[in-house]
Amino acid sequence: MASILIVDDDRLILTGLANGLEERGYVVHKAATGEEAVALADTVQPDLVLMDICLPGISGIEAARRIQETANVPVIFLSATDSEEVVRMAIALGSISYLVKPITITQLVPAVENALARSRDISKLRTSEEHLSTALTQSRDISIAIGMLMERHTVTAEEAFEMLRAQARNTRSKTTDVAKGVIAGTLQLAPKQNS
Repeated sequence: MASILIVDDDRLILTGLANGLEERGYVVHKAATGEEAVALADTVQPDLVLMDICLPGISGIEAARRIQETANVPVIFLSATDSEEVVRMAIALGSISYLVKPITITQLVPAVENALARSRDISKLRTSEEHLSTALTQSRDISIAIGMLMERHTVTAEEAFEMLRAQARNTRSKTTDVAKGVIAGTLQLAPKQNS
């Protein structure tokens, strides 16, 4: 089940929300100050942070900013105020949601579930983006190497690609690594001679 860090300086609210979420199966960690939240988030690495904005010491906004510098954790801000300026700051920080207290567990759980689902979707998109970026880089390297081999040996694109693949098979390397060697000039390939 998801791990949630709840940060609130009001012990009654903190305990009430923690108990309600624990009863619904969440793993809950509690902090009463922004500094404590930053330290705890680094240790427990929660899936979600429920952050009060008005805290002693550093504000909830500052604590969330510090947490997000080291971990990509979604934040739901909880506040007794619905000031436009505070809401704007929370949105600028990338808050998943902003809830005005008092809030009940019945109101909170759907927001928590939504935030966790959005966080999973964002994580999948980031992973897909990283894979796509890697694939594009590899494809670019292979295309450049094919072009170089075509120019160097007056061969077709298919023949140049086969040269890369044959070298990769012979050396048990990745085709992209062979392509990088051709581009860097550290690997000289020649077309297969017909007997």
